[in-house]
Amino acid sequence: MDIDLLSKMVKELILDNDRVALPGLGSFVAEVVPSTFSDKGYTINPPYRRLYFRSKPDEGRELAGFYASTNKVEEDMAERIIKDFVSELKSVLHTKKTVVFPGLGRLRATKENNVFFIADEDLDIYPAGFGLEPISLKTHQETREEVSAALTDLKSILEEPKAEAIPEPSPELASEPLPEPAPVPETPEVQEPADAEASEPETVKVQAAEPVEEQKTEPKPAEVSVPVSEPVKPKRKTILILSICLVALVIILLIAFAVLGRLCPDWIDQFLYSPEELKILNYPL
Repeated sequence: MDIDLLSKMVKELILDNDRVALPGLGSFVAEVVPSTFSDKGYTINPPYRRLYFRSKPDEGRELAGFYASTNKVEEDMAERIIKDFVSELKSVLHTKKTVVFPGLGRLRATKENNVFFIADEDLDIYPAGFGLEPISLKTHQETREEVSAALTDLKSILEEPKAEAIPEPSPELASEPLPEPAPVPETPEVQEPADAEASEPETVKVQAAEPVEEQKTEPKPAEVSVPVSEPVKPKRKTILILSICLVALVIILLIAFAVLGRLCPDWIDQFLYSPEELKILNYPL
C-alpha cells in the first residue's frame, strides 16, 4: 500500500460520506458551504463542499471495508494493513512535517505536532454542484422571462385583495317575520306636589283694593362741582435762575479750594492722602 492508493480511496469515500477516518491519526471531514458574496456584493459564489482534517483519533472502518472489497481480502486483514500504513505515515509527518496526498492536498504538522490539512485549489468533491459558476451582477443581463416574472410578482403585490361579497340571506330566513323588540317599560312620571291653594275649593274671594300711598320723594341735593386747579408749572425763568446760582456756587467752591491749597497745603493733604502716603510725601530728601 502506498500514499497514492490511500489518497484515491479517501477521495472516493469522501464523495458519499461526510467523514473518513485514518485510524490512530484523525479524520477527513467534508461539509457544505453555502453560497457567498464577494467583490463588495457584486459577485455571487455558488455553494461548494469543503474538506478539512480533524486531528482527533477516530476508529472508523470505511477505509478497511473499501480496501477489502477492492482487493478481495478479509476486512480484518485490510484493517491491519491500513493501521500499519497510517502509523508509518504519522511518524513521517512528525519528522518531515508535510505529507502530500495526490489529488487531495497536503497534510501538515506544526512544531507541537498539531495536524491540519490544506486542500488543492481545484479539488471538487461536490457532485451536486457540477456546472455552478460565480455570477457577476455587474455584467449580468436579465432575460425576458426574468423581467416578466418580476413584473408579475410586483403586480400581485400592488393589487389590493378584493373585498369578499356579503352572502345574501336565504329565502327561508327572509320569509320568516323578524321578532318585534320587547317593549321598554315606561318610567312613571313624577307628579309635582299640588299647591296648597289648589287643594282648596275653587272660591274666588274679592278683596277691596287698598289705596296705594304715594311715596314722597325728597329732592336730592344738587351736586356741587369744585374745579380742581391744575398743578402750576414752574416757570422757565425760575429754572434758569436756579441753574445760574448752582453754577456760581460751584465756581466759588473751586476758587476757595484753590486758595486753601495755596495757603494751607498741609491741611488739604489730610483729606486727599492717607497717613502713610503723607509720610512718604513729607519724607526729607
